[in-house]
Amino acid sequence: MSTLYANTPIQHAEVGGTRLAYREFGDRTGVPLILFSRFRGSIDDWDPSVIERLAAERHVIVFDNAGVGFSDGKVGADIAEMTDTAIHLLEELGIPQADMLGFSMGGYITERLALTRPDLVRYLILVGTGAGGGEGAVLQGPEIEEWLKSGRSMQEILEAIWFSTSETGKAATANYLARIYTPERPERANVTDEAGVALRKAINDWWAGEGATLEELHKIEQPTLIVNGIRDAMVPSPNSFLMAQKIPNSQLILYPDSGHGSLFQYPEAFSQAVLDFITTHESGGLR
Repeated sequence: MSTLYANTPIQHAEVGGTRLAYREFGDRTGVPLILFSRFRGSIDDWDPSVIERLAAERHVIVFDNAGVGFSDGKVGADIAEMTDTAIHLLEELGIPQADMLGFSMGGYITERLALTRPDLVRYLILVGTGAGGGEGAVLQGPEIEEWLKSGRSMQEILEAIWFSTSETGKAATANYLARIYTPERPERANVTDEAGVALRKAINDWWAGEGATLEELHKIEQPTLIVNGIRDAMVPSPNSFLMAQKIPNSQLILYPDSGHGSLFQYPEAFSQAVLDFITTHESGGLR
C-alpha cells in the first residue's frame, strides 16, 4: 500500500452535537466525490487502491456515519435518519453539491438523499446495492447469513460472497486483503456489536419496504452509474437491472466472475469507470 491513505489524518465535524469522522484526499478544488460505506464498514474499510486512483483526479471524502467507526453517537434508527445525518454533514462542511458513491448500504442512503435533497447531488454512483423491498426486488437468500456465521476464514467468506471461488477470484481476494491489512495502515476502527444490530435492523426494514426508494427511482434525474458483480448474492444482481430500468438517466456495468465486492476485485477498471462517467457528464453527457 502506498502512503497516501496511511498518512491522511482523520478529521472531525460537529453535526447536531455528534462528532463525525472523515478523511479527505486529492485536490480540494471542484465538486467533491463523497463515498458512503457498506454495512459494518468504516472509513478504514475502503480499498486504498480505489481511493488513490479516484483521488488522483478528484476531491474525495470518506466518512463514518453516526455510531460507526471513528464517529460518536448512535446509529440512526433507519435509512432516513442516516440520510439526514449525511445532509447535515454536507452543510457543516460547506458543500453545496457533491457527486455521491454509495456501496451496498451506502447506496440506500445516497438514493434517499438524491430524492430528499436533489440539489445536493450532481452525479450518483450506486455499487452493489438495491432500492429496498417492492415489486420486482430480489431479496438476499438465507445462505448468506449461514456463510457469515459459519466460522470460516475471512478469505473464504470474501471468495464466496464478495469475489469468486475461481483462481482469479481467489487471487483478487488475497490482493484485496493485503491492501487492507498492512502495518502501515492507521489504527482500524471497530464497529461495535450494538451498532451492528442497529445497522442490521435498518437494512431489514429497508428490504421490508420501510422507506425504500424502489417506487420513487423514476424521480431521480441525476446521471447515475450502477455497478455490480454478475453474481452478487448479498444484494442480488437482478436488483441492479431493476434500478437501471427505473432510473431514467442511468448506465449499468456488471463485472464478470465477481460478487458483492466487484469494485475491489477490479479496482483499476472500476475507478476508471467512475472517473470516465464523471468526466463524460461534465463534458455534456453521452454522445
